[in-house]
Amino acid sequence: QVQLVESGGASVQTGGSLRVSCVVHGFTSDDYVIGWFRQAPGKELEGISCIWRGDGSSRYGESVRGRFTISRDNTRNTVFLQMNNLEPEDTAVYRCAALRITPWLSLNPTDYGDWGQGTQVTVAG
Repeated sequence: QVQLVESGGASVQTGGSLRVSCVVHGFTSDDYVIGWFRQAPGKELEGISCIWRGDGSSRYGESVRGRFTISRDNTRNTVFLQMNNLEPEDTAVYRCAALRITPWLSLNPTDYGDWGQGTQVTVAG
């Protein structure tokens, strides 16, 4: 059974750092992309970063480029999102998702088929 489990969300102060994790379970193929998305109250789901499990190539959205770093540890089937210099506008539920059918570095949530439940990140001003 395919499952993605996020962890690491917390409340931090403006300018602080946080690392969230996404553990992937039950995939039979190594060819997939993991994306990180976030949704703030009253706002649409936003794609912020993604990474290819195979070669580690990645992509970032404009709002997080230069502050967030995505990485993966294939030995633990885990993808990390390191978030630095956090701002109140980063407050959201952060969710990871997998793109397995014709994978590519997409930040469009409609391309992703398997989703985690999310982890809350709150940045206090």
